[in-house]
Amino acid sequence: MKKYLYIIAILLFSNTVVAQRAPSLNSPEVKPDQRVTFYYYSRTAKSVSLNGEFLKNAEPMIKDTSGVWSVTVGPVKPDIYPYFYTVDNVQISDPNNTHVFANERFKRSILDVSGPLPLVHSLQNVPHGKIDYRYYNSVTLDTLRRVLVYTPPGFNPAGKIKYPVLYLIHGGSDTEETWTKVGRANLIADNLIAAGKATPMIIVMPYGNVRPKEMADFTKDVLNNVVPFIEANYPVIKDSKSRAIAGFSVGGGQTLNIGLTNTDIFAYVASYAPYTATEEFKKNFSSWSPDAKLLNNKLKLFTISVGTDDFLYESVKQNIAMFTEKGLLLKTYIVPGGHSWMNCKLFLASTLQEIFK
Repeated sequence: MKKYLYIIAILLFSNTVVAQRAPSLNSPEVKPDQRVTFYYYSRTAKSVSLNGEFLKNAEPMIKDTSGVWSVTVGPVKPDIYPYFYTVDNVQISDPNNTHVFANERFKRSILDVSGPLPLVHSLQNVPHGKIDYRYYNSVTLDTLRRVLVYTPPGFNPAGKIKYPVLYLIHGGSDTEETWTKVGRANLIADNLIAAGKATPMIIVMPYGNVRPKEMADFTKDVLNNVVPFIEANYPVIKDSKSRAIAGFSVGGGQTLNIGLTNTDIFAYVASYAPYTATEEFKKNFSSWSPDAKLLNNKLKLFTISVGTDDFLYESVKQNIAMFTEKGLLLKTYIVPGGHSWMNCKLFLASTLQEIFK
């Protein structure tokens, strides 16, 4: 009798586990007309909403009898977008989506909507480069640090070809992976190189956060450790006309601090929606009296880009005016949109087509 009761208990337990198992959901589901359906499973949640940079306002999700919440939006303009769910006032990424926004502060997932024509960041049938995860010893910061290195299609570390280098810096609270996982820098480079619009180059993506150290220590790390590491381990051209630096947001501010104060090292400086409310920027540029003629001769390209809806738009305009008043030759890209990686991809695509020409 005990044996039968034990078997019955096991069967009841198994049925309970099966009943509680979450269903397999394909989320997000992008339809041919660019409408998108999002799914989330919870029997206990009181409310679930969808939030994303493709929406003006949060969209409430509806629960069915099985505990699956869903909502369909769109059509969504082809691009890649971060999004998240708010579940009972708690923000979470989509647990059914493996494409995660690389960031240290917030949790987002990534929506990729394709259109009839491939976008500059789309995976296309072209030769592809490679991304290396490398580690270098930062004497400046007294630690080992990680850096991502993109090498172009056909790269041979033992070959005779030497390459120019773009040092590409992420935004605040992002990581060294954000430029590839969100900005798709490697695919943009692949596509433009294949189209003959960009020079084959190496792209170096360092980790820009140095907390609890001072932000200015990142400048020292780049100059004293990152650049020497790359030049010791990769076949690169070691002159200023073969080095460029670019960055977004906090990385855009770091780009200005590093590039404009070291024009003997970097001949190309491209800053995307730069955040410049830092002690380092104030120290470098508040009472700056540059030899504009000398700098313009050293700089082959100096650009600042920003969206008109960017929360940094006014401060960026002020910095553009300041650099222009100092006599620097400055090219600007003012476009619609906000402080977003959608714009950032376009800024990078422009830069890749302008440097090392």
